[in-house]
Amino acid sequence: MNLLLAALVGLLFAAGTWLLLGQRILRQVIGLGLIAHGANLMVLLAGGLAGRHAPLLGNPEPRADPLPQALILTAIVIGFGITAFLLALGYRMHALEEDEG
Repeated sequence: MNLLLAALVGLLFAAGTWLLLGQRILRQVIGLGLIAHGANLMVLLAGGLAGRHAPLLGNPEPRADPLPQALILTAIVIGFGITAFLLALGYRMHALEEDEG
């Protein structure tokens, strides 16, 4: 399972890089989003999916580490803000090109 997810991370990074190398702003925004999703998945894989015991007294059931999940939620919010800003910037560039032409 980890190998499949690692291959998916590589595929997301490769597709995102390929889209970033284009000249259209919408493709670049989509490429940046793919790279962000690949990075989030990589952080989740680095943190471990599940099966570790929490450092508590007694014998609790295995749980996933909450820190990578919190970091990913923060990265999603930041990525959404960057995507909204880039789309607004692209719209403004398009509007200025229409005014000049």
